[in-house]
Amino acid sequence: MTDDTTRDGHTPPSTSSDAAMAVRLLDDPATADLSAKVATAWRDFTAALAAALGKLPRGARLDLILDPAASGTGDAVYDVSIGVDENGDLEADAVSNAALPVGYRLDRAAVASLIALGWSPPGVVAGSGDRFGLRAPASEAARIAALVGRTMRDVYGTPHPAFLTYTAQKVDEIPPLATARPLNRDEVVISAEKWEPDPHTSLTERVKAVVAHMQKTTPESLNVDSDGDIGIRAGSAMVFVRIHRNPPLVDVYSPILTEVIPNERLYERLSQLTRRMPIGRLYYTEGTVWASVPVFGRDFQPSHLILAIQVMTTLADELDDRLQGDFGGRRFFGENDKPSQIPQERTGMYL
Repeated sequence: MTDDTTRDGHTPPSTSSDAAMAVRLLDDPATADLSAKVATAWRDFTAALAAALGKLPRGARLDLILDPAASGTGDAVYDVSIGVDENGDLEADAVSNAALPVGYRLDRAAVASLIALGWSPPGVVAGSGDRFGLRAPASEAARIAALVGRTMRDVYGTPHPAFLTYTAQKVDEIPPLATARPLNRDEVVISAEKWEPDPHTSLTERVKAVVAHMQKTTPESLNVDSDGDIGIRAGSAMVFVRIHRNPPLVDVYSPILTEVIPNERLYERLSQLTRRMPIGRLYYTEGTVWASVPVFGRDFQPSHLILAIQVMTTLADELDDRLQGDFGGRRFFGENDKPSQIPQERTGMYL
């Protein structure tokens, strides 16, 4: 068996990822319904995966990957591959420490969790090589889907199915897997490698290149307003990316709610949520609740911006629903929302 123990004192990704920590603020009792939304997303993903596995033809394969750029794991790629062998049985394998760089390897508790879930140690299942493996009849597709979901979530530290990407081989159409994102093979190579924009261009050009890379578009096609802010829709919320030149800073922010009447309970809630965020803050000013995550422009790191955008788009779309229900106000794309008790002058969606 491969030695799957953390040798350098680092914790595994399930406890160290900033993105995972950000989503874990949803476990706060004050936002319990948001935690339930995450749980529902995982149930939907598991059900969709079970249905997809039941339809895979012999020889087909489905690869699930925790997006390295979104999760901040750099060169560490956490993945599970599931296929159907020539007999019609399901075969799956999962990454082990043999393919993980130092600092991102699984500790003994994580390895024990994999075994407890039903994975065999690397090399035990024929053909698994240096990966964890398992075999099961096709009739157990639902069980395997649940096992894979728990592997990605609980062991590899995926905070939400939206952080997963997937590809299918020898299948005419890639099945939809809830909020997970389908990729083609070329995109997987880009995602798995450490992609970097041209370091010789300006901060503005590099930021636009990163956002365009995430949106699978070109910098010229980005949604840029008159202030130069890049807009990214996230469900009922809107996230903006603003570039400051002096000092060099990139602000990833969102107007969570507008037309809000403040009270002590609102300030207390925002303070509680901010304390639970690993980066960034939530605050109220002039009728609007804002969320903001800063990224240093000096020695700019694309992975930091990618992570900030992923964190903000996840939280903004969740928190605007919860806070709007408790405090009123308008969400960015809440066309039927009503302002708080006393209408007040709108500050606008752009600051």
